[in-house]
Amino acid sequence: VQLQASGGGLVQAGGSLRLSCAASGRSFGDYGAAWFRQAPGREREFVSGIRASSGIPTYAGSVKGRFTMSRDSARKTVYLQMNNLKPEDTAVYFCAAGRVISSSMRDAGAYGYWGQGTLVTVSS
Repeated sequence: VQLQASGGGLVQAGGSLRLSCAASGRSFGDYGAAWFRQAPGREREFVSGIRASSGIPTYAGSVKGRFTMSRDSARKTVYLQMNNLKPEDTAVYFCAAGRVISSSMRDAGAYGYWGQGTLVTVSS
């Protein structure tokens, strides 16, 4: 599976962006997918994830209510709609895929496939 993330950019606080992650490969539909982010000087952190079996997204507390993750299986694409962005959301955002179970969804090490990252910058 190869992943290609896009949609990052510069936005003012309170604004919105939508990230996309397009996948190639026959087995993508069998994999869970997730978004992680990494700010300068900080560790990579979980943002949101969807298991292949349930299709129900899970969110980090810091983004819940502001971000929405969705999955278009026909287009092999996952999205992250980010609303009411804050300066602390500034980071490189990565999409990931893998055969994950619910207990490991927030663990970056559980994902075997990663996109290249897309930079989101939120100005105050």
